[in-house]
Amino acid sequence: MPIPKVMPHSITLTHTMRTYPDNSPQAAARIVAMAMLADGKLRRDELLMLDYLRAGEQLGLLPHQLDAVVMDFCEDLRISANCGGTEAGLPDSRTMEELMSGIDKPVLQRKIVRLCVAAVEADGRVHEGESRVLGAAVEHWGLHREMLKAPPSVRCADHG
Repeated sequence: MPIPKVMPHSITLTHTMRTYPDNSPQAAARIVAMAMLADGKLRRDELLMLDYLRAGEQLGLLPHQLDAVVMDFCEDLRISANCGGTEAGLPDSRTMEELMSGIDKPVLQRKIVRLCVAAVEADGRVHEGESRVLGAAVEHWGLHREMLKAPPSVRCADHG
């Protein structure tokens, strides 16, 4: 999969993003994609970590479907930024909340956050935009207590 570039600033969406059924594998994968792209780049280390963790499978996707959701999210960002398909920013807080509202199953919420944390930590540094997305997810889903319970090495494990 080619690695798209985005600029790490918020944009107010001028176009509606793709819709997925609530709690669907695609809706979950889009949030993982949003966290990975939050620093303005999709990094190889992040993709390798998701492959290693079999993230697509954990979310209920076939192997190629995770890549497709990531690319679709990039396309939605570019269209929304109205930049002629070159560079885009990240969704504003309202849009992030709307996307996160599509996930209301606590088990899936925790799985998404664990995958997001593993992906954004893969390059050895959590960037500001990545932290913003992770913080929004934890806040929106009320996962503060869960984040404090597990050490980093356990956060990635699939505990359901």
